[in-house]
Amino acid sequence: MFDAEVFVNEQLKKIKAQMKDGKAIIACSGGVDSVVCAVLASRAVGDNLLAVFVDTGLMRKNEPDEVREMLKEMNVNFKIIDAADLFFEGLKGVTDPEKKRKSVGERFIRCFEKEAKEYGAKYLVQGTIAPDVIESGTGGKGLVKSHHNVGGLPKDMDLELVEPVIELYKEEVRQVARYLGIRVSERQPFPGPGLSVRCLGEVTPENIAIVREACHVVEDELQKASKAEKMELPWQYFAALLPTRSTGVMNDERMYGRTVVVRAVLTKDAITATPAQIPYDVLEKISSRITGTLGDKVTRVVYDVTTKPPATIEWE
Repeated sequence: MFDAEVFVNEQLKKIKAQMKDGKAIIACSGGVDSVVCAVLASRAVGDNLLAVFVDTGLMRKNEPDEVREMLKEMNVNFKIIDAADLFFEGLKGVTDPEKKRKSVGERFIRCFEKEAKEYGAKYLVQGTIAPDVIESGTGGKGLVKSHHNVGGLPKDMDLELVEPVIELYKEEVRQVARYLGIRVSERQPFPGPGLSVRCLGEVTPENIAIVREACHVVEDELQKASKAEKMELPWQYFAALLPTRSTGVMNDERMYGRTVVVRAVLTKDAITATPAQIPYDVLEKISSRITGTLGDKVTRVVYDVTTKPPATIEWE
């Protein structure tokens, strides 16, 4: 049986032994995996850790501001980098999901290598967990999708990796977060490549703006429904923007808009998942808000009822 206290004590010793007196940076996204690793590394090496949040332009609504406040609460050294132009340039014309992930992963590392050089760091702390490794096809496993922190890492990277939770599954990471008193312990997962893998087809600032707002509506409505005890809050829930268009009607005029798909799943380990049973009135509210908020951009909202497998949780 997993014991969070034992795990924490063991990892503090391992991190100290690996890093000694060296400096490290951590890619801190604000998600539970990276925050747990930031807290562990900070406790192990103190001021020799710099937490770096890269604003890729692919984050959820208000996320950069929320992460800034959380990093302040954590009382660790941190820096926020605005790199949206860099990431959008790398994704220009890219539609293949694997290429998206690798493009984002490479630019993440290049940003961190630059910061590491300025900070004098030798180590990169990452919140890689077991499913990331499994799905990226390492260790003899078949490739499902390359996670940016595994398959997207450049081969010529100069930093030595420190990955405290690489052998854990999400629920075990949450147990560690609860033990450490981290307030984002129950936060739903968010893909490393951000909204780029929820934007099927080409990633542009305009497309990201659509899927960002749609994701916000889905999160807001499902959280409200859960608080009202209409349903169990899913393990992960979001919207994806499809590259297809369909005919719609607005103000008695024909329009040709985009399609948004809502995805919400229940799972324990992210290896398998089942679609959440969302009450119809909640789905109706989500659809109404998305089409109403996004005006003539979206004409159709659909709900994905596919299990994993054969589907994955994210659409890309």
